Amino acid sequence: MITPINLKAAAILGLLGISSLSAQEATNAGAKASEPQPAKLLIDTKDPVRTFNRMFAGLMTEEINHSYDGGLYGELIRNRSFRDHETNAEAWTLTVPSNAVASMAVTDRFPLTDKLPKSLDVVISKVDSNQPVTVSNEGFWGIPVRPATTYQVTLYAKGNNTWSASWNGKSKDTNAQLPLFRYPLTVSLESGDHSKVFASAKTPPLTGEWQKMELTLRTGHDVIPSKENRFTISVAAPGAFRLSLVSLFPPTYRNRPNGNRTDLMEKLAGLHPAFLRFPGGNFVEGDNLSDRYDWKQTRGPLEFRPGHNGCWKYRSSDGLGLLEFMGWCEDLGMEPVLAVFAGYSLKQQSVSAGPLLEPYVQDALDEIEYLTGDAKTTHWGALRAKDGHPEPFRLKYVEIGNEDQFDKSNSYDGRYAQFHDAIRAKYPDLRLIATMPVKSCKPDLIDDHFYKTTDWFVKEFNHYDKLDRSGPKIFVGEWATMEKPAWKAGGDKRPNTPTLHEALGDAAWMCAMERNADLIEMQCYAPLLSNENPGGTQWKPNLIGFDAISSYVSPSWHAQEMFNTHRGDEVLTASVEKEDPANPLPYSVTRDRAKGLIHIKLVNVSSYPREVTLDLGKETEVASKADVVTLTYEDPSAVNSLQKPDVVKPVAKTIGHASRKFSLTLQPSSLTVITLNAK
Repeated sequence: MITPINLKAAAILGLLGISSLSAQEATNAGAKASEPQPAKLLIDTKDPVRTFNRMFAGLMTEEINHSYDGGLYGELIRNRSFRDHETNAEAWTLTVPSNAVASMAVTDRFPLTDKLPKSLDVVISKVDSNQPVTVSNEGFWGIPVRPATTYQVTLYAKGNNTWSASWNGKSKDTNAQLPLFRYPLTVSLESGDHSKVFASAKTPPLTGEWQKMELTLRTGHDVIPSKENRFTISVAAPGAFRLSLVSLFPPTYRNRPNGNRTDLMEKLAGLHPAFLRFPGGNFVEGDNLSDRYDWKQTRGPLEFRPGHNGCWKYRSSDGLGLLEFMGWCEDLGMEPVLAVFAGYSLKQQSVSAGPLLEPYVQDALDEIEYLTGDAKTTHWGALRAKDGHPEPFRLKYVEIGNEDQFDKSNSYDGRYAQFHDAIRAKYPDLRLIATMPVKSCKPDLIDDHFYKTTDWFVKEFNHYDKLDRSGPKIFVGEWATMEKPAWKAGGDKRPNTPTLHEALGDAAWMCAMERNADLIEMQCYAPLLSNENPGGTQWKPNLIGFDAISSYVSPSWHAQEMFNTHRGDEVLTASVEKEDPANPLPYSVTRDRAKGLIHIKLVNVSSYPREVTLDLGKETEVASKADVVTLTYEDPSAVNSLQKPDVVKPVAKTIGHASRKFSLTLQPSSLTVITLNAK
């Protein structure tokens, strides 16, 4: 993902090809354009054809817009290890009754492990047994509560080990000696105002040492789904206790421990992705070298994962670590596309090729061995087995770095070569991806990124048609239509997800990539997810929107689903006869040879209907019945939302007049997919 740190308005606008038009302004401009002329699409069903790589369409992910913590990762407790701020207990609130005396503070005096040095110190000097002191967590903009649902609670707690006979219960000095705290804690799910308790349970009595507490909370059948709730820990006894690694998990996708949120996983599965590019763009690099994605710090028990600072002004817990990414791939039947840190971070810290880069090269080799190594004969393979996955993973693609064209030291060519040579020597079958063109050696793929306007994508839908086929293959690792610069998204009021108009730009670009499937080996949209709460989103647009309890898909998601489920295995040669230069017609024609199906995608971005004749030639037999799916809406600036998730969605119908040559009318502002039974 492109970061604000590197964006200097004039230069970057030119690089990305982004106009300053809003979606509505673009729509109005389109309305003033001339009415498109009827078009004829000539389709050659014989030769030549271009075949799809089975990895053609996938997902790209990174920690932006609270996509992981507070998003896909199932954890509901925010700041569970008290590391989000050095001194403040962010997301935690202490509620003290009027007749009680209590305080809480983040401290490093009681570390749980060397990786989790912080804990929450709660001191209760005075309390009424009928009016407990409570410590509450607000979650990520609320904690979702649903009926008849089981939640798993895990926390570490310990009581204080000091006591004084002179303590009288009146001192406000938090350093004063207190009675030993050897009581249980009551944990519960409550409404935000504490008026309703949806579920509760008690821990065993605390001791003077850290204990791991595991509890189950189950809500009743009469609970109304809501997100304005809190997780609370209640105490009605004097003394002091400490908390660390406080965790609350709802049911996860496929019930995977430490797993992912079900509704978001289902929406990702609906795209039928073949691969997952991870851990994602800027998240690989970090703002500084010390903030890079250090995979070794993300493995093993959560007690030994310190987390790290992300690129978008919030900290990552790394609960979604390397092994969890691979579990995500397993759950959705995807292959991993692993990005490794290559010696460059976003604030222009880079490591020159040579001895100083060697530790990072070795780290990448260790990572590949961890994923693919035999559990009995390799060091890192044995550690993977110890971490819970004895069988090696399948790994075919490794990307070296991310967006290294922004490295002002121009060191990527040398850095890439050092990684390339070391990885190739040990893993000759891996396909290696460069993030920009290099001269030192030939990568298997080059990663292209495009964030452009709808107008650009429509006019450039033949972008790859005449590109040299003798060079590396192309991985379009990030692409999306945007009518305004995404890095200005934090404060503006535009939607978090694409408009229909932007979805049509996405569709035009997917036509461009499909038509060049011999060159485009893989492609994936970015970013995937957007937390729609205030302050939750830093980049717009995004494919899927969500809050704490619900989610929705955008028009662009629907466009991608239409493409991914109407593709087949080969691309047919096609051309528009007598093109209308003022109104290009983006198209793609693909075939599922085994099923005898031809899929024709047509994009009409104009505000007028457009008649199109499809001519498949005299040698092709076409059944009269054909399936037609259309994505459109009367207002091209329309969006879906949490409140109205189905404003823009596809409509399917069957027509009965298909033949080897027939016409149909494309609706204004529409993506249309026609599926023919043909021989």
